Amino acid sequence: MKTAESPALPLHIRRARWAVAALFFTNGALFANLLPRFPAIKEALGLSNAEFGFAVAAYPLGALSAGLAAGLLIRRFHSAKVAVAGTLGTALGLVIAGVTPSGSLFAAALLLAGAFDAITDVAQNSHGLRVQRLYGRSILNSFHAVWSIGAVTGGLMGSAAAGLQFPLWLHLLISGVLFAAVSLASLRFLLPGPDAADAVEEKHDVVPRRSAAGLGKYLVIMALVLIAAGGTLVEDAGSTWAAVYLSGDFGAAASVAGLGFVALVGAQFIGRLVGDSLVDRFGQRLVAQAGGVIVTLGMGQALLFPTVPGTIAGFALAGFGVSTLVPAAMHAADNLPGLREGTGLTVVSWLMRVSFLLSPPIVGAVADATSLRTGLLVVPVAGLLVVLLSPALTTRVDTPKEQTRRPDFCD
Repeated sequence: MKTAESPALPLHIRRARWAVAALFFTNGALFANLLPRFPAIKEALGLSNAEFGFAVAAYPLGALSAGLAAGLLIRRFHSAKVAVAGTLGTALGLVIAGVTPSGSLFAAALLLAGAFDAITDVAQNSHGLRVQRLYGRSILNSFHAVWSIGAVTGGLMGSAAAGLQFPLWLHLLISGVLFAAVSLASLRFLLPGPDAADAVEEKHDVVPRRSAAGLGKYLVIMALVLIAAGGTLVEDAGSTWAAVYLSGDFGAAASVAGLGFVALVGAQFIGRLVGDSLVDRFGQRLVAQAGGVIVTLGMGQALLFPTVPGTIAGFALAGFGVSTLVPAAMHAADNLPGLREGTGLTVVSWLMRVSFLLSPPIVGAVADATSLRTGLLVVPVAGLLVVLLSPALTTRVDTPKEQTRRPDFCD
């Protein structure tokens, strides 16, 4: 296999990489457009912190409801078509969320969008791993970096629209149509045919260790789920509560309040941009451990010494710390021996969304009982959780024709 991109690499494979990147970009941008509008939506619908938390939790609930169907859909229709169709469905759900007159209908629209988003997530990562196998080197973090670019773009669009008091329904309609069109345009450049064929060579090149068999593989995959969930929990804290926290506790203007989430995903993008080289040099485990410490200390100081600049910086450090966690957990799960093709990836993608489901109502309930500042303690706690579970990750990235190294605690 090729070990680096070169002119000898077939053009259709290089185009496929750019097309997958486009899918990740649209996936990040779509939902991020809605986030800076959360304070206005919460106020317009007359929702308490807890009620708003439960409404937002409909998004991951929809994801959990539909997530396990992704594998079946991919095997039936192939990851390229499923990813694009899921993007169109997500855009539709978010447009509906912008015109709903009640909290229950807002939650129903997020339920629909979340269901399609879960299917898109598995399909685009599956296609990204397929392209990565053809490249013969790690490029998955770069796709997630592009997702962060999309999220920053969407967050800035939403913050600008909020600051200009642009009509919510028109703002979301424009963003939905725009990014749906980008997704549709990418379809012709994605790899054709079923995904499994590209994985045959890599799977045959992997030599399973005895430690990954039996109960061990299930302990490993659950640890990987929790690591990924730690990353998504931090992302959710920024997406759901950053703008609410900055506007409510500090009285920040709408255009400033949206910068908490933008800082998080912006720093996450930088972490993912350098993530492949860091992981190749230091290994997934050490990078995750360092990231967990950064999350704990960064957000910890922001909550101990609350200021607007310090809080934005805290969200930025948290985003940088979790930047490689989800790609690392997905890669490790996808290569775990003893599981059917795509099973590990689907399970991790599905179960990690439990944190998206539980986090908003829990943080909202804690905020109503005490303060939102107290509720956001889940962020440094998530960093500690990642450090504790980091032995589930490999000490280096698995590459084709190399023996897969599994976690030491299962030896």
